[in-house]
Amino acid sequence: MNPQPISDQMWDAVRAEFTLPALKVVHRRLSELMEDPEPVLQQLVRVIDDGTFCPGFQFLPGGQLNPTVMRLFQRALERQIPHNYFTLWMITPSRPLAGTRPVDHVKKDPAPLLRAFEGFRWR
Repeated sequence: MNPQPISDQMWDAVRAEFTLPALKVVHRRLSELMEDPEPVLQQLVRVIDDGTFCPGFQFLPGGQLNPTVMRLFQRALERQIPHNYFTLWMITPSRPLAGTRPVDHVKKDPAPLLRAFEGFRWR
């Protein structure tokens, strides 16, 4: 995957399937759930596209963060993969995952997903 602008259609697809709330909306929701949302806010995958948004696939019901997504995202940060490209990887069919999308594996055994991510090259 080469670094290039991500199309509006891609963000529309994320918004339609998973939601893509603005960071201020996520902050408000987390503030309702916990006294200090800052530690959670610092871990969020954020995408920038005429504002800052948070892909909904990183949340579990009830507002907690999905630990598998957070583990992958931490690895992405270590590898200096931008948030936007991590998000794109999560929703793009992957050959190591038999043509399925990484996001479809976040509730399963994380080992194949983590192996697939290690093979991800964004530049």
